[in-house]
Amino acid sequence: MADRFFPNEMLDFVSETSTSTSTSTSTTTTTTKDSLTNLLCVPYKTLSDTLKNSAFAIQQTVVNETWGLSGKRVQDYSLYTGALGTAYLVFKAYQFTQNETHLKLRVTFICGRAGVCALGAVLAKHAGDERLLNHYLTQFKEIKLASDLPNELLYGRVGFLWACAFLNKHIGKDTISTTRMRAVVDEIIKAGRRLANKGRCPLMYEWHGKKYWGAAHGLAGIMHVLMDMVLKPDEVEDVKGTLRYMIKNRFPGGNYPSSEGSESDRLVHWCHGAPGITLTLVKAAQVFGDEEFLQAAVDAGEVVWKRGLLKRVGICHGISGNTYVFLALYRLTGKAEYLFRAKAFACFLLDRAQKLISEGKMHGGDRPFSLFEGIGGMAYLFLDMIEPSEAKFPAYEL
Repeated sequence: MADRFFPNEMLDFVSETSTSTSTSTSTTTTTTKDSLTNLLCVPYKTLSDTLKNSAFAIQQTVVNETWGLSGKRVQDYSLYTGALGTAYLVFKAYQFTQNETHLKLRVTFICGRAGVCALGAVLAKHAGDERLLNHYLTQFKEIKLASDLPNELLYGRVGFLWACAFLNKHIGKDTISTTRMRAVVDEIIKAGRRLANKGRCPLMYEWHGKKYWGAAHGLAGIMHVLMDMVLKPDEVEDVKGTLRYMIKNRFPGGNYPSSEGSESDRLVHWCHGAPGITLTLVKAAQVFGDEEFLQAAVDAGEVVWKRGLLKRVGICHGISGNTYVFLALYRLTGKAEYLFRAKAFACFLLDRAQKLISEGKMHGGDRPFSLFEGIGGMAYLFLDMIEPSEAKFPAYEL
């Protein structure tokens, strides 16, 4: 199991005020430490500037390698590993720079599918292009969901609902009508109750024949998006009951199974295991104000701290994604310890990721410049670290 992650030998907390004084003695002390420890002692404002500069440099590399200077035809339009992920990253950069060159760079290639139309519409709004905005909204509203569509986040009904919520947040309330979204919620609830069939868990879902629990394909992702919807009282209780079922049946060490009945306690990823489920529990604590969900989120966060320095760089199943656990807990609790843990994971990446990837000791992703597998996600995280109280896991937390 330990071959999946680097041992976390970093201190649980380092107070910046006691390690960042300007005395010559302090300077001598910190500079004799290793580079990662030195970074952990740097005041947050100074570190955020370093992260921002690194993010912009990585972002330019990602743009060049994916669809900027390569001259290759774009074949993968997905947010996960393709051109939409690059667009999402550059949109993040635009939010910091307000440089409209970023918008003009992106809106030329976007077409098709729900996520592409949704992001295209938002970009068009920021660019002030009313014609393009209406074009993408029209295309989005013409999307019809197949009857055999799965219910999970990456390819299913919940992913479509997230795109609807994204549009309503960035374009305006009721851009996608409550009626349209409600019809999809009805299908998801009905399918979950049917498969649960009065079992111990109120809602259950399958993807490719497996009852997954995680954020990407399973219960955590579905519950997360449902909590952003207007639910009936009995549906709220089903969501709560589903989360309580997961908490009750987690592994003794605090991690969560990847699927119903699995006894393999190996995965500590956003897609499978404690990280993605922590984000969902944080959401539940915010929405329901339930102490049980707060405590469960804190417990799951401890798993990520101990086992979350994965030998992978990405958002989906890497250190970049796992860092968002601590940012979410910081946002929820306001405790400095969680901000420090996010800082520690980000500093590990800043200090060591590129070297470890080049040495073959860290997996840079099958698509090494993508948002969810590669260094695109690391750049996105570095930008989020600039305003940690506003940081949200991309395409998951609204």
